[in-house]
Amino acid sequence: MDYAARERSEDDASRERTEASLPPRLPHRFSRCARRAEDPRERLDAVKTPLTRCPILLDDGFLLAVAKPEGVLSHPNSGGPRARCAFEGRYDPSARRFDSPSGPVWLVHRLDQDTSGVLLAARDETVAAACRVLFEQRKLRKSYLALVQGFPRPPQGRWLDRLLKLGGQGSVRSVVARGGPPNAELVYRVRRDFPSARACLVQILLVTGRTHQARVQAAARRHPVAGDRVYGDFAWNRELKRRAGLRRLFLHAQRLEFHHPDGGAPVRLESPLPDELQSALDVLAKE
Repeated sequence: MDYAARERSEDDASRERTEASLPPRLPHRFSRCARRAEDPRERLDAVKTPLTRCPILLDDGFLLAVAKPEGVLSHPNSGGPRARCAFEGRYDPSARRFDSPSGPVWLVHRLDQDTSGVLLAARDETVAAACRVLFEQRKLRKSYLALVQGFPRPPQGRWLDRLLKLGGQGSVRSVVARGGPPNAELVYRVRRDFPSARACLVQILLVTGRTHQARVQAAARRHPVAGDRVYGDFAWNRELKRRAGLRRLFLHAQRLEFHHPDGGAPVRLESPLPDELQSALDVLAKE
């Protein structure tokens, strides 16, 4: 069963769309509105370009969105080992810009290296700045799919926590702190239980965007994300590897929805659940 497709259908039928005000219009030369991407499953075998080696979900000349695989960095880690990045070329951290062979690419946000899914960038610095405003003002809908241990109760709700980031370069992690106002918020809904594996598939809507947020908030409630090598249940991870062949973090940035910074045209970017994650669900569903 294609659980991602089922999730999309249920989500479209149940959720209420909230129309948010848009930031100031961009100069006239950016007045072309973004089009909705084609079916991502038809785009994932697109020809690789010097901009990126990742599958391209949308490239309209202003916005550039890719399906970042697990293990690929959003940008290079300062002082860390060399690893493949989502975009090509030298990276300028102060400008958040890749100088690719086909021109500059400005990174709008980031995903953890172990998280797959929709990653948004821009082909113009002004467009990138406008998109970052949407993130800062929480005018985007960021939807993730995660396989977690146990069965959150109630089956849908909101998690509010205060997260603190610890460590330095190469060893950053977050913890839930006691006291103080919350700075991390997400909304979750259980999509399917897998009783034999003591697990369930959860849709997560990130309201805020803290380091490792979904992973930390889930683990704090004894529902760690499957395959998490930092905050997870390591014995359970080994069990899932043996039973379902799961060898990675089961956290996928499935969908990103927002209004184009100019004109307000709706943009809906989707990345299909990777084969290794879909395969693990199929195995667990048969038990």
